[in-house]
Amino acid sequence: MLLGADGSVELALGDVAAPVFPRSANKPMQAAGILRAGLDLAGERLALAAASHSGEPFHRDLVQKMLAEQGLTPAQLQCPPDLPLDAQEAETYLASGAVRDRVTMNCSGKHAAMLAACVLRDWPTESYLDPDHPLQRLIHTVVEEAAGEPVAAVGTDGCGAPLMAISLAGLARAFRSFVLAAPGSAERRVADAMRAHPEYVAGTRRHDTWLMSEVPGALSKMGAEAVQAVALPDGRALALKVDDGGLRALGPILGRALALLGVEGPVVSRIASAPLLGGGREVGEIRATF
Repeated sequence: MLLGADGSVELALGDVAAPVFPRSANKPMQAAGILRAGLDLAGERLALAAASHSGEPFHRDLVQKMLAEQGLTPAQLQCPPDLPLDAQEAETYLASGAVRDRVTMNCSGKHAAMLAACVLRDWPTESYLDPDHPLQRLIHTVVEEAAGEPVAAVGTDGCGAPLMAISLAGLARAFRSFVLAAPGSAERRVADAMRAHPEYVAGTRRHDTWLMSEVPGALSKMGAEAVQAVALPDGRALALKVDDGGLRALGPILGRALALLGVEGPVVSRIASAPLLGGGREVGEIRATF
């Protein structure tokens, strides 16, 4: 799904009006809901609230600080214990003797921010993941406003948080609305923090970080099971979902979609590169064909 700068549809492949679960591509909207609840996050902290972080030391350290600043502890996080999302970081982490931990889980920044918002508003912290919790109802409203359509269904994400289903068209509209939002609004604050601190949104070896670092004004967030949304500062936007959830196709599709939006440069080639290996050697590559 590609949108032009004026919001018109430039390309639609498949049923872009059918609801999907955007997984972590919903996180900017969740972070905006946290701001609307009154939590005054900014900079790296706000970027981490919208993150699927790699579990690198600087990610884990900031999650710990965010919790401590509100008198919270890692035990209050309700995301599951996990290893670092980044495979290279996971090897280093395990070699150090560390074990699965809630702070290390890629959604821990979002959960720390959700808990902090509950402390601020005197909302229950034990039930902060309940879909009927005041914070989750607020996030539900933000998702619908940003997407310009009703939430089709509410499921449970891998981190345990409520997960709102919208269409790919709605997801593209949502990201477009964030980059075009008025300065100082919750949506624009999230977009600006993510773009200013992309390493906190993803990690040092992740394509969201590369894209936001190398394409001026780009807002980018992937989600599990091969979901991706990107918006450019002039309102061009894309959203995609690989039906079978296979991540190996995500880079080539994203690279081609960016090229169709007019994005150029080495970062597009890096993202689109997907070699096939045989016996440890490159024997082919995955290519987008649209």
